[in-house]
Amino acid sequence: MYIASARAGTRTRLGAVPKTVVALGVVSLLTDVSAEMITAFLPVYLLFSLNIGYVQFGLLDGLYTGATAVLRLVGGHFADRLRRPKLVAGVGYGLSAVTKLVFPAVGASALGIGGVIAADRAGKGLRTAPRDALISLSVPTDQLGTAFGVHRSMDTVGALIGPVVTFLILMNLGTAPTPIFVVSFGFALLGLIVLGFFVPERPKATASPGPAPSIRAGLALLKDVPFRRAGVVAALLGIATVSDAFVFVLVQRTTEVPLGVLPLLPLGTALTFLLFAAPLGRLADVVGRWPVFFGGHVLLLGVYLLLLAPAGGYGVAVAALIMHGLFYAATDGVLSAWTGAMIPPSLRGSGLAVVQTGQALARLVSSIGFGFLLQYAALGTAVLTAVCALAVALVAVLVVTRKETTS
Repeated sequence: MYIASARAGTRTRLGAVPKTVVALGVVSLLTDVSAEMITAFLPVYLLFSLNIGYVQFGLLDGLYTGATAVLRLVGGHFADRLRRPKLVAGVGYGLSAVTKLVFPAVGASALGIGGVIAADRAGKGLRTAPRDALISLSVPTDQLGTAFGVHRSMDTVGALIGPVVTFLILMNLGTAPTPIFVVSFGFALLGLIVLGFFVPERPKATASPGPAPSIRAGLALLKDVPFRRAGVVAALLGIATVSDAFVFVLVQRTTEVPLGVLPLLPLGTALTFLLFAAPLGRLADVVGRWPVFFGGHVLLLGVYLLLLAPAGGYGVAVAALIMHGLFYAATDGVLSAWTGAMIPPSLRGSGLAVVQTGQALARLVSSIGFGFLLQYAALGTAVLTAVCALAVALVAVLVVTRKETTS
């Protein structure tokens, strides 16, 4: 396993992490306000305004979560090859921002909406690995969990604000999509401005020696057993993970809370994530990233089991959303911290992209498959299938790892 050394940068009060991490947290906060406004609006818009079927929704949601996942490899490669991760990330952020102005122009066309969603996710695919590379190269490897936890916490503040902004617009201006997309664009533009003026282009750690950047070199990292194991684990668990949009729809339907509450359900997940991302990141640095990552998926299994409870209502909904938030707090940044410590600095973007691409493609398959399942099977059957799939995946990754893996 390759363990890179990196000097800690100038510290700030926020979590005692480098300024680069804080600045990127602000960028992600603003961008997530923009993105989560759309995430909160799409289920209402697609399922209940346009009345599309679950299969179509699953396909569109799959585009939103993973159809352009291969671009993560492109973004990671160019970030390493050009040694300008900020520039590559900026292209991704800019592409996603522009799509917010295109959404209203396509109207109710499912094909048009799919195209715009694909472009938006292409932007996310391009920016994710370079952004995570900037973070991981800014801190020592023994503090990666903490750094990613702080970043994800700031990101989640945006996830809290986004649905609230959407809810307020819907309550005061009706369900017309144009105001939501225009306001979403404004937040995305602010994020681009912060990235341009407050994030340095190259962390000092990029000077560390390592293999010459290339897509082949990035994929060759899979020859390393610990790295390959992490990639396989992320993909196996990803294919058994129901997408957020479906989770929120399921919570609303199985607990029978009012439909008007649906756009606010992401707040429960986001608030829990905000409170626990940094503490669980620090815990991962202490006890090992693999145990925390695995434990997060056990919590997700608990979410699915709660959705089978015969007595619904707000209590079950709140419990499910809290556990869903804990799942993300234990897995999102922890996966990047776990795998980032295995990758040479010169291939940090490419290596992170390899794992993220595998996970995103797995979740794409999951979203499409679950859409078909909801379309043609009873709701309870669909949830029970999700429970069984995740339980099998958890056993499978234990077999793959064979013994407890620590970072």
